[in-house]
Amino acid sequence: MIPYRLVFFDVDSTLVTIEGIDVLGGGNPLIAELTEAAMNGAIPLEEVYARRLELIRPSRADVDALAARYAASLVDGAAETIAALQQAGAIVHLVTAGIEQAILPLAQHLGVRNVHAVRLHFTADGAYEDFDRRSPLARAGGKDLVVRDVRARTKGRAAFVGDGASDLEAKSAVDLFVGFGGVRERGVVKERADAYAWTMEEVRGMLNVQS
Repeated sequence: MIPYRLVFFDVDSTLVTIEGIDVLGGGNPLIAELTEAAMNGAIPLEEVYARRLELIRPSRADVDALAARYAASLVDGAAETIAALQQAGAIVHLVTAGIEQAILPLAQHLGVRNVHAVRLHFTADGAYEDFDRRSPLARAGGKDLVVRDVRARTKGRAAFVGDGASDLEAKSAVDLFVGFGGVRERGVVKERADAYAWTMEEVRGMLNVQS
């Protein structure tokens, strides 16, 4: 019997070595500053989410290019970790404030069917129009809500693996919260996580699965 029936993963700076919104921002220091502030818990996510997208206004082509970057930026051992979990019978979910259209190809590559992300809306010619403002993942506490909703429908113990403060908000909704510092080490997460890992091999050990 596997220790954790449900395993939730953040994506940016957890399964991949990039922050998608920063890639779309093309190195704009203000975008990176807002992202860091939100991921460290200094600013609520909803205060930066719309602002960053309005500053960038990514086109459909930009998002397609980001999808390719995601696939090329996997953290060492991430694919093996997800494969090992699924082989052991765990149900893997990706829970991210990232852009759904860029995350879905990555999820398909990893063999993950359960994706919770924020969908963007484009005009007929592919220009940025808006994002799904109903999504709980575009505001503080959203990951906690998503995890609790999934757990209400699927029985079993659950674990969450993530690097940021928005991930940490889901800690009370799972049985084990693993902070991940392999890309970015964030003090607030390291301090409050149930366990902390710097490699995916360590994550597998904490989840008690072998690749």
